[in-house]
Amino acid sequence: MLKSLTGALAATVLLIAGPSLAQDQARAELLTFHSPSIEGNLEGNPAERNAYVVTPPGYDENPDRRYPVVYYLHGYWGPLEAQQAGFRLHEAVQMAHEAGNDVIMVMPDGYSRLRGGFYSSGPTVGDYENMVATDLVAWVDSNFRTIPQAASRGLAGHSMGGYGTIRVAMKNPGVFSSIYMMSACCLPPMTMTPEQARAIAAMTPADLEAAQFGQLAGVSTAATWSPDPTADNFLKIDTGMQDDGTIDPLVNQRLAANSPLVLLPQYLPELNALEGFAIDIGDADFLLEGNRAFMAELDRFGVKYDFELYEGDHGNRITERIGSEVLPFFANHLERE
Repeated sequence: MLKSLTGALAATVLLIAGPSLAQDQARAELLTFHSPSIEGNLEGNPAERNAYVVTPPGYDENPDRRYPVVYYLHGYWGPLEAQQAGFRLHEAVQMAHEAGNDVIMVMPDGYSRLRGGFYSSGPTVGDYENMVATDLVAWVDSNFRTIPQAASRGLAGHSMGGYGTIRVAMKNPGVFSSIYMMSACCLPPMTMTPEQARAIAAMTPADLEAAQFGQLAGVSTAATWSPDPTADNFLKIDTGMQDDGTIDPLVNQRLAANSPLVLLPQYLPELNALEGFAIDIGDADFLLEGNRAFMAELDRFGVKYDFELYEGDHGNRITERIGSEVLPFFANHLERE
């Protein structure tokens, strides 16, 4: 009899405790996935990549429900954990839930030895582009209750991630249906100057460790877009420096070939096929002119997009706008069950 009473009591406790175990808040989990696309890069960037996956309230209690997914690409310099600490994606997903727009949000690790792979592809840094468009999407669809179709996938990002958003979307049609660029960097073509080439050639591992944002950003883009597996410098960058002190034109042509401003006319069908396309930037952002130049080209080629110029600088309002602007945009453009 005592055994029966004990069993009944235990069952009663479980029933009472059950509701308190419900997922009533958005949950951010730091998880690891394998990216074959990153394997073999010269910098030694790991193919085991971290990603934050944020599930909405009620995800655990609704095992038959599937969700649209918004992939968010972080910016340059800070590691993934610092990016989440700043962006607080779980708060944005919670806001979306309270507005009736449940969504899964995923932020992959775009970090590299030089603090950012620019969601691009090359032998020095590895193939970050397909890490996102192929490996990450397949892993998320296999491990979470997504709606596994482009119409239910969105892509957004800030700064380096804004660049990655337009690059990945243009070059990988049929993966994402809507995109949102926030304060995107690197839109006009970059150039390598003789001064920059000499600085890269002279850089040591100690210099690399001590470098600040402004010193390292140009080195990172050069490693990404002008790689050279045979280079004498330990960074494996083709600086293009010639004996007469000028830069080999091929290097600057390679840099320009990674500029969305240059690439745009080649990808008009992909851009025009998007269900939603949004751009925003602060009125005090140092990248404003580059964004204006890019939008002028969108206008010239008749590509439709939404744009907002808001009061702010490069980073001071990004966290709030992910919740107030980005996820509501995707709520209007991504298909749900």
